[in-house]
Amino acid sequence: MKRRIDSYLQDWKESHDRKVLLLRGARQVGKTYCIRSLANTFETFMEIMIAYSGISLKPGKSLLFFDEIQACPNAIRALRFYQEKMPELHVIAAGSMLEFVLSEIPSFGVGRISNLFLYPLSFREFLWALDREELDQMVQNANFSQPLDATLHCELLEKFRMYQVLGGMPAVISAFISGSDLPSCQKIIDELVTTLQDDFAKYKKRVSVIRLMEVFQSAAHQAGGKFQYSKVAQQEAIHGYKVALELLIKSGLIYRIYHTSANGIPLGAQINEKKFKVILFDLGIHQRLLGLNLSDHMVKEPIDLISKGNLAELFTGLELMAYHDPNIRPQLYYWHRESRASNAEVDYVVQRGNEILPIEVKAGTKGGMRSLFLFLEEKGIKRGIRLSHENFARMEKVEVIPIYAIATLTKR
Repeated sequence: MKRRIDSYLQDWKESHDRKVLLLRGARQVGKTYCIRSLANTFETFMEIMIAYSGISLKPGKSLLFFDEIQACPNAIRALRFYQEKMPELHVIAAGSMLEFVLSEIPSFGVGRISNLFLYPLSFREFLWALDREELDQMVQNANFSQPLDATLHCELLEKFRMYQVLGGMPAVISAFISGSDLPSCQKIIDELVTTLQDDFAKYKKRVSVIRLMEVFQSAAHQAGGKFQYSKVAQQEAIHGYKVALELLIKSGLIYRIYHTSANGIPLGAQINEKKFKVILFDLGIHQRLLGLNLSDHMVKEPIDLISKGNLAELFTGLELMAYHDPNIRPQLYYWHRESRASNAEVDYVVQRGNEILPIEVKAGTKGGMRSLFLFLEEKGIKRGIRLSHENFARMEKVEVIPIYAIATLTKR
Protein backbone atom coordinates (compact mmCIF):
# COMPACT_ATOMS: atom_id res chain seq x y z
CA MET A 1 0.00 0.00 0.00
CA LYS A 2 1.70 3.19 -1.19
CA ARG A 3 1.80 6.05 1.33
CA ARG A 4 2.72 9.71 0.92
CA ILE A 5 5.21 9.45 3.77
CA ASP A 6 7.23 6.86 1.80
CA SER A 7 9.04 9.63 -0.08
CA TYR A 8 9.95 11.36 3.19
CA LEU A 9 11.32 8.10 4.59
CA GLN A 10 13.37 7.65 1.41
CA ASP A 11 14.71 11.22 1.77
CA TRP A 12 15.70 10.39 5.34
CA LYS A 13 17.49 7.25 4.20
CA GLU A 14 19.51 9.14 1.59
CA SER A 15 20.29 12.20 3.72
CA HIS A 16 23.97 12.70 4.59
CA ASP A 17 23.14 14.54 7.83
CA ARG A 18 20.53 11.98 8.85
CA LYS A 19 19.49 11.68 12.52
CA VAL A 20 17.78 8.87 14.39
CA LEU A 21 14.12 9.01 13.29
CA LEU A 22 10.95 8.71 15.34
CA LEU A 23 7.83 7.85 13.33
CA ARG A 24 4.86 9.04 15.37
CA GLY A 25 1.11 8.61 15.06
CA ALA A 26 -2.00 7.08 16.58
CA ARG A 27 -2.51 3.33 16.90
CA GLN A 28 -3.04 1.29 13.74
CA VAL A 29 -2.33 4.06 11.21
CA GLY A 30 0.40 2.06 9.43
CA LYS A 31 3.70 3.05 11.08
CA THR A 32 5.16 -0.46 11.21
CA TYR A 33 4.00 -1.26 7.68
CA CYS A 34 5.72 1.84 6.26
CA ILE A 35 9.00 1.07 8.02
CA ARG A 36 8.97 -2.56 6.91
CA SER A 37 8.39 -1.35 3.35
CA LEU A 38 11.41 0.93 3.69
CA ALA A 39 13.40 -2.04 5.02
CA ASN A 40 13.03 -3.73 1.62
CA THR A 41 15.48 -1.16 0.25
CA PHE A 42 18.23 -2.20 2.71
CA GLU A 43 20.64 -5.12 2.57
CA THR A 44 19.77 -6.18 6.13
CA PHE A 45 17.01 -5.31 8.57
CA MET A 46 16.74 -5.87 12.31
CA GLU A 47 13.46 -5.28 14.12
CA ILE A 48 13.66 -5.02 17.88
CA MET A 49 10.67 -5.96 20.09
CA ILE A 50 10.19 -8.96 17.78
CA ALA A 51 13.28 -11.00 18.50
CA TYR A 52 15.66 -11.59 15.63
CA SER A 53 19.18 -12.93 16.04
CA GLY A 54 22.20 -13.61 13.94
CA ILE A 55 21.80 -10.48 11.82
CA SER A 56 24.86 -8.40 11.08
CA LEU A 57 24.37 -4.64 11.16
CA LYS A 58 26.31 -2.78 8.47
CA PRO A 59 26.32 1.05 8.68
CA GLY A 60 24.90 2.44 5.46
CA LYS A 61 23.39 -0.91 4.42
CA SER A 62 21.30 -1.98 7.43
CA LEU A 63 18.17 -0.64 9.04
CA LEU A 64 17.66 -1.01 12.80
CA PHE A 65 14.00 -0.66 13.78
CA PHE A 66 12.59 -0.35 17.30
CA ASP A 67 8.85 -1.03 17.17
CA GLU A 68 6.37 -0.05 19.92
CA ILE A 69 9.23 1.79 21.59
CA GLN A 70 6.90 3.62 23.98
CA ALA A 71 6.84 0.38 26.01
CA CYS A 72 10.52 0.81 26.91
CA PRO A 73 11.52 4.34 28.04
CA ASN A 74 15.15 3.25 28.46
CA ALA A 75 15.26 2.29 24.77
CA ILE A 76 13.99 5.78 23.91
CA ARG A 77 16.72 7.33 26.08
CA ALA A 78 19.33 5.20 24.31
CA LEU A 79 18.39 6.40 20.80
CA ARG A 80 20.53 9.52 21.08
CA PHE A 81 23.66 7.42 21.49
CA TYR A 82 23.22 5.81 18.07
CA GLN A 83 23.53 9.28 16.58
CA GLU A 84 26.66 9.94 18.63
CA LYS A 85 28.40 6.56 18.34
CA MET A 86 27.11 5.12 15.02
CA PRO A 87 25.89 8.06 12.91
CA GLU A 88 26.12 6.08 9.65
CA LEU A 89 23.71 3.38 10.85
CA HIS A 90 20.07 3.91 9.85
CA VAL A 91 18.04 3.82 13.07
CA ILE A 92 14.30 4.32 13.18
CA ALA A 93 11.75 3.88 15.96
CA ALA A 94 7.95 3.94 15.99
CA GLY A 95 5.27 4.00 18.60
CA SER A 96 1.93 5.36 19.67
CA MET A 97 1.32 7.46 22.78
CA LEU A 98 4.96 8.59 22.61
CA GLU A 99 4.06 12.04 23.93
CA PHE A 100 3.39 10.63 27.39
CA VAL A 101 6.78 8.96 27.60
CA LEU A 102 8.70 11.83 26.02
CA SER A 103 7.20 14.32 28.47
CA GLU A 104 8.94 12.40 31.26
CA ILE A 105 12.38 12.41 29.58
CA PRO A 106 14.06 15.82 30.05
CA SER A 107 15.78 17.30 26.98
CA PHE A 108 15.15 14.14 24.99
CA GLY A 109 17.22 13.89 21.82
CA VAL A 110 17.69 17.63 21.31
CA GLY A 111 19.59 17.98 18.02
CA ARG A 112 19.95 14.21 17.66
CA ILE A 113 16.43 12.98 16.88
CA SER A 114 14.14 13.88 13.96
CA ASN A 115 10.42 13.18 13.73
CA LEU A 116 7.85 12.22 11.11
CA PHE A 117 4.11 12.14 11.82
CA LEU A 118 1.81 9.60 10.17
CA TYR A 119 -1.99 9.66 9.88
CA PRO A 120 -4.68 7.37 8.42
CA LEU A 121 -4.76 7.13 4.62
CA SER A 122 -5.72 10.33 2.85
CA PHE A 123 -8.07 10.36 -0.14
CA ARG A 124 -5.07 10.43 -2.51
CA GLU A 125 -3.62 7.38 -0.80
CA PHE A 126 -7.03 5.71 -1.09
CA LEU A 127 -6.89 6.22 -4.87
CA TRP A 128 -3.37 4.82 -4.94
CA ALA A 129 -4.54 1.77 -2.97
CA LEU A 130 -7.29 1.27 -5.57
CA ASP A 131 -4.59 1.32 -8.25
CA ARG A 132 -5.99 4.55 -9.68
CA GLU A 133 -2.91 6.74 -9.60
CA GLU A 134 -3.72 8.03 -13.09
CA LEU A 135 -7.00 9.40 -11.72
CA ASP A 136 -5.14 11.13 -8.91
CA GLN A 137 -2.67 12.62 -11.37
CA MET A 138 -5.51 14.11 -13.41
CA VAL A 139 -6.79 15.80 -10.25
CA GLN A 140 -3.35 17.22 -9.46
CA ASN A 141 -3.06 18.65 -13.00
CA ALA A 142 -6.53 20.25 -13.03
CA ASN A 143 -7.40 23.84 -12.09
CA PHE A 144 -10.15 26.40 -12.67
CA SER A 145 -8.76 27.12 -16.15
CA GLN A 146 -8.69 23.42 -17.00
CA PRO A 147 -11.41 21.63 -15.00
CA LEU A 148 -11.83 17.88 -15.05
CA ASP A 149 -13.95 16.08 -17.60
CA ALA A 150 -17.49 15.78 -16.23
CA THR A 151 -17.40 11.96 -16.32
CA LEU A 152 -14.14 11.84 -14.36
CA HIS A 153 -15.52 14.38 -11.89
CA CYS A 154 -18.55 12.15 -11.23
CA GLU A 155 -16.32 9.09 -10.82
CA LEU A 156 -14.15 10.92 -8.31
CA LEU A 157 -17.20 12.03 -6.33
CA GLU A 158 -18.28 8.40 -6.09
CA LYS A 159 -14.80 7.34 -4.94
CA PHE A 160 -14.87 10.19 -2.44
CA ARG A 161 -18.22 9.04 -1.16
CA MET A 162 -16.90 5.52 -0.59
CA TYR A 163 -13.83 6.87 1.18
CA GLN A 164 -16.04 8.87 3.53
CA VAL A 165 -17.91 5.71 4.42
CA LEU A 166 -14.77 3.64 5.04
CA GLY A 167 -12.40 6.17 6.55
CA GLY A 168 -8.65 5.79 6.19
CA MET A 169 -7.53 3.11 8.64
CA PRO A 170 -5.14 0.78 6.76
CA ALA A 171 -6.78 -2.43 8.01
CA VAL A 172 -10.17 -1.26 6.71
CA ILE A 173 -8.85 -0.17 3.32
CA SER A 174 -6.89 -3.41 2.90
CA ALA A 175 -10.01 -5.45 3.64
CA PHE A 176 -12.07 -3.40 1.19
CA ILE A 177 -9.50 -3.83 -1.59
CA SER A 178 -9.36 -7.55 -0.88
CA GLY A 179 -13.08 -7.81 -1.60
CA SER A 180 -14.67 -7.44 1.83
CA ASP A 181 -18.18 -5.98 1.82
CA LEU A 182 -19.23 -2.96 3.88
CA PRO A 183 -20.61 -4.98 6.82
CA SER A 184 -17.25 -6.76 7.09
CA CYS A 185 -15.37 -3.45 6.90
CA GLN A 186 -17.69 -2.04 9.54
CA LYS A 187 -16.85 -4.96 11.81
CA ILE A 188 -13.14 -4.14 11.45
CA ILE A 189 -13.83 -0.53 12.38
CA ASP A 190 -15.77 -1.70 15.44
CA GLU A 191 -12.83 -3.88 16.45
CA LEU A 192 -10.47 -0.90 16.05
CA VAL A 193 -12.73 1.23 18.26
CA THR A 194 -12.67 -1.49 20.92
CA THR A 195 -8.87 -1.72 20.72
CA LEU A 196 -8.50 2.04 21.10
CA GLN A 197 -10.85 2.11 24.07
CA ASP A 198 -9.01 -0.81 25.67
CA ASP A 199 -5.88 1.36 25.46
CA PHE A 200 -7.56 3.94 27.70
CA ALA A 201 -6.69 1.72 30.66
CA LYS A 202 -3.06 2.76 30.12
CA TYR A 203 -4.00 6.33 31.06
CA LYS A 204 -5.87 5.42 34.27
CA LYS A 205 -3.15 6.88 36.52
CA ARG A 206 -3.85 10.25 34.94
CA VAL A 207 -7.62 10.23 34.54
CA SER A 208 -10.67 7.96 34.80
CA VAL A 209 -11.14 5.54 31.91
CA ILE A 210 -14.85 6.38 31.94
CA ARG A 211 -14.08 10.07 31.40
CA LEU A 212 -11.80 9.25 28.48
CA MET A 213 -14.55 7.21 26.86
CA GLU A 214 -17.10 9.98 27.42
CA VAL A 215 -14.85 12.64 25.87
CA PHE A 216 -13.98 10.35 22.93
CA GLN A 217 -17.67 9.79 22.26
CA SER A 218 -18.58 13.44 22.76
CA ALA A 219 -15.90 14.56 20.31
CA ALA A 220 -17.79 12.73 17.57
CA HIS A 221 -21.13 14.24 18.57
CA GLN A 222 -19.76 17.80 18.85
CA ALA A 223 -17.87 17.78 15.54
CA GLY A 224 -18.59 20.92 13.52
CA GLY A 225 -19.25 23.20 16.47
CA LYS A 226 -17.43 24.78 19.39
CA PHE A 227 -16.46 22.09 21.88
CA GLN A 228 -18.26 22.50 25.19
CA TYR A 229 -17.30 20.59 28.32
CA SER A 230 -20.80 21.23 29.64
CA LYS A 231 -22.09 18.79 27.02
CA VAL A 232 -19.91 16.09 28.52
CA ALA A 233 -20.02 16.76 32.26
CA GLN A 234 -21.51 18.78 35.08
CA GLN A 235 -19.65 21.97 35.99
CA GLU A 236 -17.95 20.55 39.08
CA ALA A 237 -16.37 17.71 37.09
CA ILE A 238 -15.00 19.76 34.18
CA HIS A 239 -11.33 19.62 35.25
CA GLY A 240 -11.16 15.83 34.85
CA TYR A 241 -12.67 16.07 31.38
CA LYS A 242 -10.14 18.73 30.40
CA VAL A 243 -7.35 16.33 31.38
CA ALA A 244 -9.06 13.55 29.40
CA LEU A 245 -9.29 15.72 26.29
CA GLU A 246 -5.63 16.73 26.50
CA LEU A 247 -4.60 13.07 26.79
CA LEU A 248 -6.67 12.11 23.74
CA ILE A 249 -5.14 14.99 21.77
CA LYS A 250 -1.64 13.93 22.79
CA SER A 251 -2.37 10.36 21.74
CA GLY A 252 -3.36 11.56 18.24
CA LEU A 253 -6.95 10.34 18.50
CA ILE A 254 -8.43 13.84 18.54
CA TYR A 255 -7.30 17.02 16.78
CA ARG A 256 -8.07 20.46 18.14
CA ILE A 257 -9.03 23.38 15.86
CA TYR A 258 -8.42 26.74 17.53
CA HIS A 259 -10.31 29.93 16.78
CA THR A 260 -7.97 32.61 15.43
CA SER A 261 -8.66 36.28 14.82
CA ALA A 262 -6.59 35.89 11.60
CA ASN A 263 -5.45 39.51 11.53
CA GLY A 264 -1.99 38.45 10.40
CA ILE A 265 0.58 35.67 10.61
CA PRO A 266 1.42 33.53 12.42
CA LEU A 267 -2.18 32.44 12.95
CA GLY A 268 -1.25 30.67 16.18
CA ALA A 269 -0.32 33.96 17.83
CA GLN A 270 -3.94 35.12 17.67
CA ILE A 271 -5.86 32.19 19.08
CA ASN A 272 -8.48 32.10 21.79
CA GLU A 273 -7.47 29.07 23.87
CA LYS A 274 -10.96 28.75 25.33
CA LYS A 275 -12.63 28.64 21.94
CA PHE A 276 -11.96 25.56 19.83
CA LYS A 277 -13.50 22.69 17.91
CA VAL A 278 -12.38 19.05 17.93
CA ILE A 279 -12.44 16.31 15.31
CA LEU A 280 -11.66 12.59 15.53
CA PHE A 281 -8.66 11.29 13.63
CA ASP A 282 -10.61 9.02 11.26
CA LEU A 283 -13.92 9.28 9.38
CA GLY A 284 -14.95 5.64 9.73
CA ILE A 285 -14.36 5.61 13.47
CA HIS A 286 -16.20 8.94 13.78
CA GLN A 287 -19.30 7.49 12.12
CA ARG A 288 -19.31 4.30 14.17
CA LEU A 289 -19.08 6.30 17.41
CA LEU A 290 -22.20 8.11 16.22
CA GLY A 291 -23.85 4.72 15.69
CA LEU A 292 -24.23 5.25 11.95
CA ASN A 293 -24.61 2.16 9.78
CA LEU A 294 -22.14 2.43 6.90
CA SER A 295 -24.06 0.14 4.55
CA ASP A 296 -27.25 2.17 4.90
CA HIS A 297 -25.41 5.29 3.77
CA MET A 298 -24.58 3.86 0.37
CA VAL A 299 -28.26 3.74 -0.65
CA LYS A 300 -28.89 7.36 0.30
CA GLU A 301 -28.34 10.41 -1.84
CA PRO A 302 -24.77 11.77 -1.52
CA ILE A 303 -25.98 15.01 0.00
CA ASP A 304 -27.64 13.07 2.83
CA LEU A 305 -24.40 11.29 3.59
CA ILE A 306 -22.15 14.32 3.40
CA SER A 307 -24.25 16.59 5.58
CA LYS A 308 -24.94 14.06 8.32
CA GLY A 309 -22.44 14.42 11.15
CA ASN A 310 -20.64 17.34 9.44
CA LEU A 311 -18.60 14.85 7.44
CA ALA A 312 -17.55 17.36 4.79
CA GLU A 313 -15.97 19.63 7.38
CA LEU A 314 -14.40 16.68 9.19
CA PHE A 315 -13.01 15.28 5.94
CA THR A 316 -11.47 18.66 5.10
CA GLY A 317 -9.71 18.92 8.45
CA LEU A 318 -8.27 15.42 8.17
CA GLU A 319 -7.06 16.07 4.63
CA LEU A 320 -5.36 19.30 5.70
CA MET A 321 -3.59 17.34 8.46
CA ALA A 322 -2.58 14.55 6.08
CA TYR A 323 -1.04 16.87 3.46
CA HIS A 324 0.87 19.01 5.94
CA ASP A 325 4.66 18.70 6.18
CA PRO A 326 5.03 15.43 8.17
CA ASN A 327 8.18 16.73 9.88
CA ILE A 328 5.99 19.09 11.91
CA ARG A 329 2.92 18.47 14.02
CA PRO A 330 0.27 20.63 12.29
CA GLN A 331 -2.28 22.91 13.94
CA LEU A 332 -5.68 23.71 12.43
CA TYR A 333 -7.57 27.01 12.79
CA TYR A 334 -11.01 28.45 12.06
CA TRP A 335 -12.53 31.93 12.25
CA HIS A 336 -15.82 32.88 13.87
CA ARG A 337 -17.37 36.27 14.52
CA GLU A 338 -20.31 36.40 16.90
CA SER A 339 -22.44 39.48 16.40
CA ARG A 340 -26.15 40.21 16.63
CA ALA A 341 -25.98 42.07 13.34
CA SER A 342 -23.58 39.79 11.47
CA ASN A 343 -22.71 36.30 12.70
CA ALA A 344 -20.12 34.66 10.42
CA GLU A 345 -17.80 31.65 10.35
CA VAL A 346 -15.09 30.36 8.03
CA ASP A 347 -14.49 26.63 8.44
CA TYR A 348 -10.70 26.65 8.14
CA VAL A 349 -8.01 29.31 7.93
CA VAL A 350 -4.58 28.16 6.80
CA GLN A 351 -1.25 29.81 6.12
CA ARG A 352 0.46 29.32 2.77
CA GLY A 353 3.81 31.09 2.92
CA ASN A 354 3.00 34.68 3.84
CA GLU A 355 -0.59 34.30 2.65
CA ILE A 356 -3.68 33.71 4.80
CA LEU A 357 -6.08 31.42 2.99
CA PRO A 358 -9.69 31.07 4.20
CA ILE A 359 -11.51 27.83 3.30
CA GLU A 360 -15.27 27.37 3.29
CA VAL A 361 -16.69 23.85 3.00
CA LYS A 362 -20.03 23.10 1.34
CA ALA A 363 -21.78 19.73 1.60
CA GLY A 364 -22.93 19.53 -2.01
CA THR A 365 -23.07 22.02 -4.90
CA LYS A 366 -25.21 24.75 -3.35
CA GLY A 367 -24.85 27.30 -0.60
CA GLY A 368 -23.87 30.94 -0.36
CA MET A 369 -20.51 32.34 0.65
CA ARG A 370 -21.50 35.37 2.72
CA SER A 371 -19.10 34.52 5.55
CA LEU A 372 -16.21 33.92 3.17
CA PHE A 373 -16.73 37.19 1.28
CA LEU A 374 -17.14 39.05 4.58
CA PHE A 375 -13.84 37.60 5.80
CA LEU A 376 -12.03 38.53 2.58
CA GLU A 377 -13.29 42.10 2.76
CA GLU A 378 -12.68 42.57 6.48
CA LYS A 379 -9.13 41.15 6.38
CA GLY A 380 -8.16 42.63 3.01
CA ILE A 381 -7.35 39.19 1.60
CA LYS A 382 -7.31 38.62 -2.16
CA ARG A 383 -8.15 34.92 -2.39
CA GLY A 384 -10.50 32.42 -0.77
CA ILE A 385 -11.27 28.73 -1.32
CA ARG A 386 -14.65 27.03 -1.65
CA LEU A 387 -14.66 23.24 -1.30
CA SER A 388 -17.76 21.52 -2.64
CA HIS A 389 -19.06 18.88 -5.05
CA GLU A 390 -18.55 21.35 -7.91
CA ASN A 391 -15.83 21.03 -10.52
CA PHE A 392 -12.86 23.40 -10.60
CA ALA A 393 -14.08 26.96 -11.22
CA ARG A 394 -13.63 30.58 -10.14
CA MET A 395 -16.13 33.05 -8.68
CA GLU A 396 -14.67 36.54 -8.29
CA LYS A 397 -12.07 36.22 -5.51
CA VAL A 398 -13.02 32.64 -4.72
CA GLU A 399 -11.44 29.55 -6.27
CA VAL A 400 -13.81 26.58 -6.33
CA ILE A 401 -12.07 23.26 -5.74
CA PRO A 402 -13.74 19.84 -5.65
CA ILE A 403 -13.71 18.58 -2.08
CA TYR A 404 -11.77 15.48 -3.15
CA ALA A 405 -8.97 17.72 -4.50
CA ILE A 406 -7.79 19.34 -1.26
CA ALA A 407 -4.31 18.00 -1.97
CA THR A 408 -3.96 20.51 -4.83
CA LEU A 409 -3.62 23.22 -2.16
CA THR A 410 -0.37 21.67 -0.96
CA LYS A 411 1.51 19.29 -3.23
CA ARG A 412 3.85 16.38 -2.59
